[in-house]
Amino acid sequence: MSYAQITGWGKCIPPASISNDEISNIVDTNDEWITTRTGIKSRRVSHVSTADLATVAAKQALACAGVDGKDIDLVLLATCTPSTMVANTASLVQKNIGAIGAAAMDTNAACSGFLYALQAATAQIRAGMIKKAVVIAAERMTWYINWARRDSAVLFGDGAGAVVLEASDTPSGLLATKTGCDSEDRDILHIENFGSDLNKYEPIGPSNLLFEGREIFKRAVKGMSEACDDVLNQAQLELDDIDVLVPHQANLRIIQAIQQRLKVADEKVMVNIADYGNTSAATIAIAICEAVEQGLIKPNSNIMSAAFGAGLTWAASYIKWGERVTPIAVSDATLPECDKTGLELVAPAVAACKAAQ
Repeated sequence: MSYAQITGWGKCIPPASISNDEISNIVDTNDEWITTRTGIKSRRVSHVSTADLATVAAKQALACAGVDGKDIDLVLLATCTPSTMVANTASLVQKNIGAIGAAAMDTNAACSGFLYALQAATAQIRAGMIKKAVVIAAERMTWYINWARRDSAVLFGDGAGAVVLEASDTPSGLLATKTGCDSEDRDILHIENFGSDLNKYEPIGPSNLLFEGREIFKRAVKGMSEACDDVLNQAQLELDDIDVLVPHQANLRIIQAIQQRLKVADEKVMVNIADYGNTSAATIAIAICEAVEQGLIKPNSNIMSAAFGAGLTWAASYIKWGERVTPIAVSDATLPECDKTGLELVAPAVAACKAAQ
């Protein structure tokens, strides 16, 4: 049986940021309020499109794997903030990385998107349908934000991460997974004013990202914990066998609750929410890259990852890392220079949102 080994990894972090102190210039809040409730200290704001973020992350992952774009069979992009709906954004990324003729597909499971996409690409490799895939998670969440709403304005940021999967005879990559959706409660986390259900001939105004924080907290902890238990049973692993926990970076309190439920020591948990906020599908992809860079993921590490998102989707995955933790090569792909601060980038949207109140 073929396995889908992770042979490359890469990320794209926009240069402009907005700190908690700076965001207090937009909404009535302060650093202490945000930090104690979320663990977030700053978030990135992209000056380019989701496709651009995804392209840089994919090129970094391809170089890391020593794989040329023309050898890729599938470009799978997890995003809920596509650059374009038709044609899909993955097709532009496919073009940008030179993956000539590769299948190109967007998938949307919100914050669970990367684990959903990883499952889909792994299944195709293990079934023998393809041999190489690049799985990308890229989000421009600040595009959705209603800057007049404090509850959501402080939470989200932009970024992208990617991995290259290759068919291998070595048991590695995604070895056990559980995905699902609690759709009866989908209304507790959703974005208004977006989609083809709207009457496009009427003024729509700013989008609203609405959520019921307490309910989401309870359901996120329960859903992710139970999915992790299921995955451990599938893989016939004990909690002590897990070397690294890479959870979705939505809220530090949720991360800590999952950590406590799984009884994972602090030094085994990858946390970077303070620097980026919630980048939806991209959080786990970025966190995996940084866990490797920081030496948290080592050769043959047993990795548990879990996510929860709008829908209400949820996922948990057991990933067995391979032998290599250093890139074969490094791409020179970067974003174009940004001549504005984070506050300057969002200023027009802030003005529009406040005018619409």
